Amino acid sequence: MLRKQKKLLIIIPAYNEAKNISAVLDQLEQPEIADIADVLVMDDASLDNTRQIVQDRGHTVVTHIFNLGYGSGLQLGYKYAVKKGYQYVIQMDADGQHDVCNVAKLYEKLRMPDSEGCCPDIVLGSRFLEGSAPFPVGVMKKFAMWLFRTLIRVGTGRRIMDPTTGLQGLSRRAFQYYATYSRFDDRYPDANMILQMLLLGFRVEEIPAVMHMRTEGVSMHSGLKPLFYMFRMMFSMIAVWLRIKLYKVDVGVADDKKAA
Repeated sequence: MLRKQKKLLIIIPAYNEAKNISAVLDQLEQPEIADIADVLVMDDASLDNTRQIVQDRGHTVVTHIFNLGYGSGLQLGYKYAVKKGYQYVIQMDADGQHDVCNVAKLYEKLRMPDSEGCCPDIVLGSRFLEGSAPFPVGVMKKFAMWLFRTLIRVGTGRRIMDPTTGLQGLSRRAFQYYATYSRFDDRYPDANMILQMLLLGFRVEEIPAVMHMRTEGVSMHSGLKPLFYMFRMMFSMIAVWLRIKLYKVDVGVADDKKAA
């Protein structure tokens, strides 16, 4: 018997997450989540049995032949969501840092109209708003987030407290835009994409979230990677601002599609 497709798709990029993915799926399979959402795991050519674990539990998994990176996994997930007709996407990590309790809150906020009757295009799950669970952050990452917050505020006038959050909810018009070639950073989508969407006029909101520290495996931001990442992201954000403000790339695209 075929399962009825939900309106919401949860996309989980995964690379060598065999030690963590089962616990995440345990939570996602609880009725309060399973009744409202389908799960798609984007396996980025894992060397462990991440793919087999997901398949054995009956969830959809797409496996890259080669390791393409976090952003490529997300963008392929958006393409899948567009093709299958999903109305909403929530993206979360496979390592257990994003508590599943956030799913219902993000989904509710995505469907909540403002005073003008418009719903958000993107809802960010933030570690640093009042009501967020305490989350320790190292000195380097604190500086990076301050830098990214500053660039977003200077560039758009908006204050985004957690510009590096990977826990996000997207409306169909947001992930449909991301699914198109050249409109999404297929390596390190982060604060640069938030800046882009704000500059283009997409509606971005932020809500408190519950997150945990990774307990198993190695983060993609371990070692000296955060330093290189910070400089790469800074230049990427400057390039985004120049592309939109100076060259007017995609200006008005958010006005062309009315929210559902």
